[in-house]
Amino acid sequence: MTNQSAIIPDWNAGLYDDKHAFVFKYGEDLLQWLNPQPGEQILDVGCGTGYLAHLMAEAGAEVWGIDSAASMIEKAEKEYPGIRFSVADITAFSSDVAFDAVFSNAVLHWIQDKEAAVRQIYRVLKPGGRLVLEMGGKGNVKSIVNALRLSLAAYGYQENASAAVWYFPSLGEYTTLLESVGFRIRNAAHFDRETELKDADEGIADWICMFGQQFFDGIPPEQVQVICREVQETLRSTRFRNGKWYADYKRLRVIAVKENQSWN
Repeated sequence: MTNQSAIIPDWNAGLYDDKHAFVFKYGEDLLQWLNPQPGEQILDVGCGTGYLAHLMAEAGAEVWGIDSAASMIEKAEKEYPGIRFSVADITAFSSDVAFDAVFSNAVLHWIQDKEAAVRQIYRVLKPGGRLVLEMGGKGNVKSIVNALRLSLAAYGYQENASAAVWYFPSLGEYTTLLESVGFRIRNAAHFDRETELKDADEGIADWICMFGQQFFDGIPPEQVQVICREVQETLRSTRFRNGKWYADYKRLRVIAVKENQSWN
């Protein structure tokens, strides 16, 4: 799931599906919160390569998947030609369709203009429509981020070390933001979900290279590889056990309902 209203990482859609499929696989559980119904119009914000949109469509919903990464949309269109996909930024997205639900898995933490994102989501929903989301919450991948910032600073990349890449809010912070535009919160949770990484040799290094590209703006590729592997070794004592690497994920999950027309 990809960056909206910020610098778009150069996503490798094939690598994403191969080594980082846990992102959308965990989203299968979130679909139980969504409970898509036949005939419902659903917007999938940050649809990636389309797997979860496909599951919604199999349930009988009419799905429109959007993602700001053209490589993701290209792969989604090839995999699931019967579903509508578009390259689009949710902060500027508009539609003649009024949606019964907006679904978003592992994308809203990429959006720095969070206020614009929730306003647009609110606008495109029908009155009574629901938002079902999961994103990184406060403390998400904290050990990885802290180690990476220290390594970048040690190599003299002070500006990179202080880059604002993600937005990981607390439950109270994000639900307050949603309420401020007119949503009513029906259910919300902030929970730990330690996540196994697929590559037993380069799990943390691969994760950083895939999801942390914005930390490396202007840094030579060979230096990036050195930093990623050094960070991995720094974390070996805490993030590696029984032959597997684990990322310290903390997730925020919310169901909210559009109650009024505060934003027009």
